Amino acid sequence: MSAKTSADVLIGGKIYTLSGYESEDYLQRVANYINSKINEFDEMEQFRRLPGEMKSTLVELNIADDYFKVKEQAEKLDQDVKEKEKELYELKHELISLRIKAESSEKEATELSKENRKLLLQKSKLETALEDALLGKVKGQAASEPQTGSN
Repeated sequence: MSAKTSADVLIGGKIYTLSGYESEDYLQRVANYINSKINEFDEMEQFRRLPGEMKSTLVELNIADDYFKVKEQAEKLDQDVKEKEKELYELKHELISLRIKAESSEKEATELSKENRKLLLQKSKLETALEDALLGKVKGQAASEPQTGSN
């Protein structure tokens, strides 16, 4: 846990000592934010005519409004991040499934290629055997034909 820090800050023309576990720089930024809100309202003529308590309440309401808007935006962004994480998880899952299918398809293609080579070899052997058988018949018929000659 960080050490407690203190910082003298100027808010609305008065010096305050702020303390907390944040850095002095952070405490100064908080004071600057409050001063910017006060200055924003001080630029309006009708605001300057209001009693001090009313001015403070309007500045507080404006700061609270900023807070809730930013909080809502942060919640929306957090929800968006969760949705994107879910989408990313689903895409990773789909990618893994597709990789498994691709590997399976590659294995199947390799097996089919091997089987195709075997079948082509078998086809070649059968064609050769058929050719030999047909040539053998043709040669056998030529040898068994009676020879006619002149006597």
